[in-house]
Amino acid sequence: MSEMLDIDAPGARANCEAMWSAELAYAVGLMATDGNLARDGRHMTFVSRDHALVETLRRCLRLTALARPTRTPRGGTLYRVQWSSRTLYDWFLAVGLMPAKSLRLGALAVPDQYFGDFFRGCIDGDGTVLRYTDRHHVSKKAEYVYERLYVSLISASLPFVAWIRMKIGQLVGVVGAVHRETKAGHHPLWRLRYAKAGSIRILRWMYHSPDVPCLGRKRAKAEKFLAMPGSISLRGVGRPRVGWLYNGEASRPD
Repeated sequence: MSEMLDIDAPGARANCEAMWSAELAYAVGLMATDGNLARDGRHMTFVSRDHALVETLRRCLRLTALARPTRTPRGGTLYRVQWSSRTLYDWFLAVGLMPAKSLRLGALAVPDQYFGDFFRGCIDGDGTVLRYTDRHHVSKKAEYVYERLYVSLISASLPFVAWIRMKIGQLVGVVGAVHRETKAGHHPLWRLRYAKAGSIRILRWMYHSPDVPCLGRKRAKAEKFLAMPGSISLRGVGRPRVGWLYNGEASRPD
């Protein structure tokens, strides 16, 4: 993270601003999507079906707690890491995270220079990088074959989605569309989606270095668009930062 690596060291609580880094911003994105703050004021949990993603969070936060596999009622496997730190818990609260956040999460206090790292964490948690070849109209004309690309994020909190949409518009200059998705017996979900041109700009912004912490299988889908001829770096704020790419297991659908 930085010199403030020991989150529970004396004086850490008074120097929260100094703690921001690419790794910590990415971890905040993961916690905003798939993380949980317990109501006891000190315990935090992160759960994912991607073991690689849990390990990346552990490395970003320098956690000593181990990821534990748990079986789902349908026979699948989830990986869960739980740890305790009153200082980090309080810092997450100060940023804007909270217990039982799913329906009420809003704007977070993420510095602009780390927003791409934060958004990458959100995408790795509850987002999608979708790339496919569209041959729907090929029967009309053989040339009607298109490569589609979408970057999208889904959340049960409309204020959270609206805030991210606004911030990306300010920082990257692209505007996404928000769609309401409903399922019987469930709260509505809100999907923020960017089409190809906007997605390419966002991908180059959030993968600003080949070594940033990220989920390998999603980075692999973006790789083709990160160094296209004539590309221009859109990262205009902050200093260059490095982390790592934690390569995940074999590629699976998002």
